[in-house]
Amino acid sequence: MKQLCSLISKYFGVVIILFFLGGMLCPPAFTWVLGKFLGFSLLSFMLGVIMFGMGTTMELKDFVLILQRPRDVFLGAVAQFAVMPFLAYVLCHAFDLGPALTAGVVLVGTCPGGTASNVITFISKGDLALSVTMTTVSTLLSPILTPFLTWVLIGQRIQFSPVAMFWSIVQIVIIPIGLGVALRHYCPRFCEAAKAYLPVLSCLCISLLVAGLAGASRGAILASSATILLVVILHNGLGCAFGFLIGRASGMPWKKCVALCIEVGMQNSGLAAGLAKAHFPGLPAATVPGAIFSCWHNISGSILAWLFVNYLNPRFDPETQDETLPQTVAVHPAD
Repeated sequence: MKQLCSLISKYFGVVIILFFLGGMLCPPAFTWVLGKFLGFSLLSFMLGVIMFGMGTTMELKDFVLILQRPRDVFLGAVAQFAVMPFLAYVLCHAFDLGPALTAGVVLVGTCPGGTASNVITFISKGDLALSVTMTTVSTLLSPILTPFLTWVLIGQRIQFSPVAMFWSIVQIVIIPIGLGVALRHYCPRFCEAAKAYLPVLSCLCISLLVAGLAGASRGAILASSATILLVVILHNGLGCAFGFLIGRASGMPWKKCVALCIEVGMQNSGLAAGLAKAHFPGLPAATVPGAIFSCWHNISGSILAWLFVNYLNPRFDPETQDETLPQTVAVHPAD
């Protein structure tokens, strides 16, 4: 069973693509995830499960890293919430996207980094501890910054409630992560025993969400597939490029630049799609960018990791000679 779970986690990018195609080819098999059970939204519940799983991989001592490297974390947070929202705004105007796709792209840009970035950073031999810390910080900041930045960028054109979005993020992100951290603190043996299975549960949850959103928005995806795919590719690629360049310009060594590159470019697009579904009900196509981004950034991240390891060899950078990749930090492959 553990081998199967390890295999699913390792090939998460392939799994999510297969689910996306399944949602496109047979929507009724997956659109049930957008419904309700006993009055609760299944979509919000699954996002909460993903965040809970992330919380169980974290310990209270991990937050000490925020105090130990404030400059790096601050720079990462600024890059995260400046580069991706700015790129989203520019791309939406450059491609003259309609209200629905604009809302979806902007939400992808204003959401925090995705935990898949931790896995890709690990594979790329980047600074994993910094990646995990930046993901944590951007996630904790998201209840304030995601609604605020979304309102700044599109609030004058597309009506939504920033306060309602704030509470959604608190319920979907902050509370589940807090519960996961508490469980890790008070029941470490249980979390240690479950750590082989929780990442797979998160993988399946995000794959089901992507499939359900793809099935529900099948018409919109087919109608705008070329345009939105190009926007997603540019958003992700330019985000990675700017992240790396900001790291180099600030004097960061190679491994930290790799972490910043991946962290900025890879978003919590599952959360973006979920927020789009909840807060832009009159714009069903707003979920499309998040669903496509969820598939694409796993593909591009794998390619980027291969390039970093095989061709962009850090041994030629003297700053990295005395750095070692922290192997003890837990990674949690989810969106």
